[in-house]
This record gives sequence, structure tokens and C-alpha cells, in this order.
Amino acid sequence: MRSIRRRFLMVSLVSVALALLMASLVMIALFTRNLERRIDHELTAHINNIAGALRFAGDGKIELSDRPVDGRFDQSYSGLYWQVEDDQRGDQLRSASLWDYSLPLPEDGQETGTIDRYHLQGPDKADLIVQERKIIVAAPDGRRAIRVAAAINASEVTGPSHTFALDIIPYMVALAVFLIAASLAQLTYGLRPLSSVTEGLDRIRERKSDRLDGSFPKELQAIVDAVNRLLEAQSQLIARARTRAADLAHGLKSPLTVLFNDAETLRERGEGKIADELTHLADVMRSHVDRELTRSRMVGSVVLRPSDTDLAASLNTIARTLRRTPRGETLTWTIDVEDGLVVQIEPIDLQELLGNVIDNAVKWSRSTIRILARRQDGNIVLLIEDNGPGASPEGIATMMERGTRLDLKTPGTGIGLAIVSDIAEAYDLAVEVANVDSGGLQVIIRFQG
Repeated sequence: MRSIRRRFLMVSLVSVALALLMASLVMIALFTRNLERRIDHELTAHINNIAGALRFAGDGKIELSDRPVDGRFDQSYSGLYWQVEDDQRGDQLRSASLWDYSLPLPEDGQETGTIDRYHLQGPDKADLIVQERKIIVAAPDGRRAIRVAAAINASEVTGPSHTFALDIIPYMVALAVFLIAASLAQLTYGLRPLSSVTEGLDRIRERKSDRLDGSFPKELQAIVDAVNRLLEAQSQLIARARTRAADLAHGLKSPLTVLFNDAETLRERGEGKIADELTHLADVMRSHVDRELTRSRMVGSVVLRPSDTDLAASLNTIARTLRRTPRGETLTWTIDVEDGLVVQIEPIDLQELLGNVIDNAVKWSRSTIRILARRQDGNIVLLIEDNGPGASPEGIATMMERGTRLDLKTPGTGIGLAIVSDIAEAYDLAVEVANVDSGGLQVIIRFQG
């Protein structure tokens, strides 16, 4: 699971669920404890009232001067009961609610005056909460120990607790939804600075900036500073490499000029064959030098692209120039470019790219050149097509490699399409080369919109 948002959501779901479950259990336990405490107070009050109403008849039997006023004591098996036992004489009094049932009070001796609490089985095998107190009462024949007990169905506690648990479920679910939504809102707000970092990196990738700028939280500032140091070091390396390549290329231009002059001198002396070979070698070397100069300049412009380029304007400029060449004048040109197409490439690099592709099409075309540009699926697609002989699948696979020439009889060094490949790689462009069914070759270039 690589998504921070998804991880946070899973942790939030688990933690909120556990926290609310624990909170629910604690709330139910507190509710039950308070309910039991109320029940205990009620039973204690009944015991005290019964104990206060105890008296002895003339024959020594215990009796109550006043019966408890709670109506449940008079309803059979109502769930609230009382019972008085005189262990010395074996006499027993009990509430009408017990009917024909007698509470099986335990025989173990209780301390006098204290309240004992325990559970017993009552009528209909119901679970009862029982309180019992042993008191000493002055009887006609002396002091006598009397046991007074009050009991209530345990369902009086478990039932409301169960109902309370069911009642709080919807509220706990709503609280869980709120807490999870709040966590996601907190995550969204907390991760917003990461979006700023992403946008800054996108601007660097699009060559609109050369560093991460802006205000970032202190937790991210160290990462931003490290990225900026990396970009600065990379920029310095590129600048040094570009300078060395340019110096080398410029240093070779003067010897090449001398080589051309020596070739002309040999041609004037009648050494035409040697002169042609020297001229060809000098042309190849000059093409390589020009390519390195182009690459060194292009690398510098890619690091920080100052502007975008209108595609139609660049195509029209190049087409107008190539139409005036002896080869271009013999061809029929069809140019159909949608208005408003702007590509994210430095103007000089775009002209270098288009110039090499169209120049190659002019060299091989028999009669027509077709140029078409449209916006498709958010990208800009450029089609350059000729009706020449096309190329073999092997040739298509290798024609954009450095120095590749499919026909040695056609003038050129095989460097132009390699420059196209370099520019496409630098600007992350997709270039596709394919044969046309009707004959010829087409080059499709996809620019990011």
C-alpha cells in the first residue's frame, strides 16, 4: 500500500473504530454501574423500611406494622420481592409478589448490621439481585436475630443496559463518520504543502523554473533545500559539459575550414578524387560538429525554457524556406495546421526538430509533402508525410540512430534524424516512424498539450 492517504485512511478507520468501541464499552459499563447503584439504593431503602416496621405479636411471632407501599410487592412475580426470616423460630414473612415461592437465602452467617449483596434464582428461574441484612430485635423472650432481604430481577439492570447499547450505536456510527471525515480533512490540509512541491517539480520538468521556490513548512524545508542543491549541482555539471562540448566543436571548425581549402587546392591541381574524399570527410566532420553545437545549445535551453512556441508559425517558416530549394520547388505541399497550437519547446529547438524531419521528407519525396497538426486527447499530434520509397522495418528501427544512412547515394551524413532523437528525448516527446500504405514514410510527433 504505497498511498499515504490510503494508509492514513486505514489507520484512521482502525483507530476510530477501536476508540469508539472502547468508549462505547466504557459508557455502557458506567451506565450499568450507575443503574446498579440506583437499584442497590432502592433495595437498601426497602430493607430499612421493612426493618423499621418489624414487631412481635403476643405469641412471639414476627409481623409488620406497615407493609411496603410499592405496588410491585403486591403483584405476583412482579420482579420486586421482600422476605423476612426468623431463624430461631423458623418463622418467615414474604411479599405477596413471591406468591408461593420462598427465596433460598444462604445459610452462611452474615455479620450483624451489614448489607450483603448476591445473586439468587427467583420465581420462573429468574436471576435476582438480592440484598440482605441481619438485625438484632428485642423480642418478648429476649433479643433475637432477624434476616431481612429485598430482591429485584437482574433484568432491571441488563435490559436497560442492552437498550442503551443499541441506542448509542447510531450516534457512534455518526461520530465515527465525522471523525474519519475530519481526519481526511486534516490529512488533505496537512498534505497540501506536498502538492506545492509537486507543482514546483512539474514546473522544473516543464522548464519553467530551475528550483523549488515558495514557502514550505519546516518539516519539508530540508527536503526542498536538498532538491534545490541537487538541481543546482546538476545545472553546474550540465553547464560545464555544455561549455566543454562547445569549446571542442568551435576548436574543430578552424581545422575543418583549412581542410576544405586544402581540398579545393588539390582539385585545382587535378587531384579530384582525393579532393572529393577530403571534402566528404570534412562534410561529415562538420555535420558532427554542428550536431554537437546544436546539442550543447539545446541542453542549455532545456534546463530553463523561457517561452513556448507557436507550432503553425514554425512550420510555415521552415516550409517557406525549403520550398525555395531546387528540390522543394518540384514538390506539392499540403499544410493543414489547427490554429492556436502552442508547444512547450524552445523556438530554436523546435525549428531544429521540424527542419530536420521536413528536410528528410523533401530529400525522399517523389512529388508531395503533407503536414497535418491537430489536438488529440489533450496532446498535440503532428504528422509529416512524403510519398517516397519508404523504408524497410530494419531501416525504420535504426534510422534515428547516430550516423545511420539508408541510401549512401543521397547526400547527407545521417546526423539530422539523430538530432531529432536527441531533441525528442530532451523534451520527452513521442516520435513514431512508419511506412504509408500508399507509399512513402510518415513521422508522427506527439507534443504534451
